[in-house]
Amino acid sequence: MTGRIEDYAVIGDLQTAALVGRDGSIDWLCLPRFDSAACFAALLGDHDNGHWRIAPAGSHGTHCTRRAYRDDSLVLETFWETPSGTVKVIDFMPQRDHRPDVVRIVEGVSGTVRMHGRLRLRFDYGNVVPWMRRTDHTRVAVAGPDSVWFRSTPEVHTYGKDFTTHSEFEVGAGERVAFVLSWHPSHEPRAKLVDPFRALEQSLKDWRKWADRCRYEGPWRDAVVRSLITLKALTYAPTGGIVAAATTSLPEEIGGVRNWDYRFCWLRDSTLTLGALVESGYLKEAAAWRDWLLRAVAGDPADLQIMYGIAGERRLPESEVPWLSGYEGSAPVRIGNAAVNQLQLDVYGEVMDSLHLASTAGLPHKKHAWNLQRSLMDFLESNWRDPDEGLWEIRGPRQHFTHSKVMAWVAADRAVRTVEAFPELRGDVDRWRAMRDEVHREVCEKGYDPERNTFTQSYGSTELDAATLLIPQVGFLPASDPRVIGTVDAVRDELDHGGFVRRYSTGEDAAEAVDGLPGDEGAFLACSFWLADALAATGRLKDARELFERLLSLRNDVGLLAEEWDPVAGRQLGNYPQAFSHIGLVNTAIRLTRAENGGHDLPSHRAHGGKKHEHARKEA
Repeated sequence: MTGRIEDYAVIGDLQTAALVGRDGSIDWLCLPRFDSAACFAALLGDHDNGHWRIAPAGSHGTHCTRRAYRDDSLVLETFWETPSGTVKVIDFMPQRDHRPDVVRIVEGVSGTVRMHGRLRLRFDYGNVVPWMRRTDHTRVAVAGPDSVWFRSTPEVHTYGKDFTTHSEFEVGAGERVAFVLSWHPSHEPRAKLVDPFRALEQSLKDWRKWADRCRYEGPWRDAVVRSLITLKALTYAPTGGIVAAATTSLPEEIGGVRNWDYRFCWLRDSTLTLGALVESGYLKEAAAWRDWLLRAVAGDPADLQIMYGIAGERRLPESEVPWLSGYEGSAPVRIGNAAVNQLQLDVYGEVMDSLHLASTAGLPHKKHAWNLQRSLMDFLESNWRDPDEGLWEIRGPRQHFTHSKVMAWVAADRAVRTVEAFPELRGDVDRWRAMRDEVHREVCEKGYDPERNTFTQSYGSTELDAATLLIPQVGFLPASDPRVIGTVDAVRDELDHGGFVRRYSTGEDAAEAVDGLPGDEGAFLACSFWLADALAATGRLKDARELFERLLSLRNDVGLLAEEWDPVAGRQLGNYPQAFSHIGLVNTAIRLTRAENGGHDLPSHRAHGGKKHEHARKEA
């Protein structure tokens, strides 16, 4: 049986990632990319669908004593204390040269411990049993396009039974035993073997060097660095794209149908991601993400998608995997995401905001970027009045979502600001100013409920939406505006779920009217971080800090967050680890630190351009 979502830690090589449970089992791994078919899919089924466990013999069903990442790295250390001694398992994936490797090193700490390993490879999401053969201390598994080489140090006894490779060995204090699992296309010859011990030292060196670049200094530095490392782990290095999560179909409700594939790159994350990277000192990663964005959205503005594949792929057809029972019976398991075909007008604002932020942050100027932005504005000017599916990708009827209109305002506003900052750029500023004024006027008339003093989810609706918490953050209205304060208070009260925040109401009537889906979901962690930001911006620093500290307490023992939190069951929900949640953590830590140091106009670099980047604008 698989563990709770928060029982897993993540390891990765900046092209894919694996989830390692507290029981020592790797239950999820897609090779060679994040969005490839899984060869370990026990997370969404059972152990017959593929997993790899290394633990003390006879410890089936038990968890480790403790675990942690070594320093500021993605090298996981899991400790087991047994009656005969203590042992440590070191799990990591070296940053890739030519092919992916999973390295597991077992190190004796004290006494002598007998260990057992069980490797069950199942390609195509647990559906295909490979053909196995043995050469020396290597076992080779082949099925169709996939080939995996499994190698261990000589003192390990391995044998095959029930289509599973078993390993038995003992480790004493100071002894080390290593295993390496390597993938490559089955039609190609085996690449050069990795030295597991040398790879360990290099991986630690690489991660420490990367983490040392973080320029955030504040009371939550450890949490910020761990979240930044997690975002780095979710980055597809060849293109700079950042996946929303490493998994598919982890449920937003246990036993429910709200199970989606998140192994793709969402435009909605772009500005928040860029902001977190820029503020933390990672301009190289911010530039790579910006460049991925430019490549992905190039083309006809009418064809702009809300998400793309990690290399910019446009076709992400959604299908179901019937042989997987789903996490704790939460079916269906989905591959691909049909929301790729939705109209979400807010993404135009997010793209314009991202590129404006990139220019004000001093990222290298891209000559073709402005032409692309002008084309996006041409499309949006003619289409912003249409209903859409909105930020939350509803699968019900299109509506006039307030957040979508606010982001249309953001698009026009950033277009105007860009020309004001760079007069050499051509554009019809007067027309964009007129559009900005019209959108602002309409949102304040149709998306605002004066009786309750709050912005609503959509025009004419009485429902609320946590996305309206972003109104002061994007500069639509100042945080001091009574309508903003009323919206913050209304969302805080009416979308409360165990002290955190829902995205919107998911009661039976609301669900039928809004998202077209049955069932419920947990508190949405990104929205809860947004509430902390809004509380800080409206001057309620004590409440903001208290909420932020409670959000930090939801992280698991190695500092990771999923998409949602179930306050009733006290557990994490949704795909994992979730980039949106960790982006929220980083940004809120930065904003709270700045606010507690005396500045309440947050975040200045998004809403007002940011004086500290004035020199960068002039150079650009």
